[in-house]
Amino acid sequence: MSALAYTIIPVAAVIVGAIVSLLRTPGARFISAMQHLAAGVVFAAAATEILPQIKHDAAPVATLVGGTVGVATMLLLKALEERATGSLAMIGAVAIDILVDGLVLGLAFLAGEKAGILLTIALTLEVLFLGLTLTSDLRKSLRAAWKVVAVVAAIGLLLPLGAVLATPVATLSQPIIVAFLSFGLMALLYLVTEELLVDAHECPDSPLVTGMFFAGFLGLLIFEELM
Repeated sequence: MSALAYTIIPVAAVIVGAIVSLLRTPGARFISAMQHLAAGVVFAAAATEILPQIKHDAAPVATLVGGTVGVATMLLLKALEERATGSLAMIGAVAIDILVDGLVLGLAFLAGEKAGILLTIALTLEVLFLGLTLTSDLRKSLRAAWKVVAVVAAIGLLLPLGAVLATPVATLSQPIIVAFLSFGLMALLYLVTEELLVDAHECPDSPLVTGMFFAGFLGLLIFEELM
């Protein structure tokens, strides 16, 4: 399967998240636990697949340039999200975030099919709960349930678009590929530290909730070894 085909899974997940949120909004503690779980899975995918590939290719200049651009891009997205007011601005900020996720997923497949599969699992968990939270916000401005699902689905389709944008990178020279992988690595680390875990800590922690991060990390490590 190609990277584009695998994006069907997270796209379906974000739609499922929207529908579930319309039927019954999950509790804050449950969402926090699942965000911890998703953060652990994303971190494991980045550490075990993307980082080793970057180190293996040993292109320090490309790593520095790609990583710097990645950090700058994510900080810019953060600034845009903080300034976003109203439903339209919020939709735009989330749409850009999803597009970057798709780009990173496409880049992960450059490191190998196993890396792409593991990141597909990680991003599926992430966008599932993004669908939950986005739907809750959209219900305030969009009364009709079908409109909410349609908007969330349209945003989810930016994942395949991002993956398609990453496809031509495979034809470039190895140092440039490393630069793009470094970009993707920084985006994933930002996702874990500044989005998933920050949102998860809005709810009071408990040992069980915190432990979900490590459950996600270990779970993906075991899954990788079984592959």
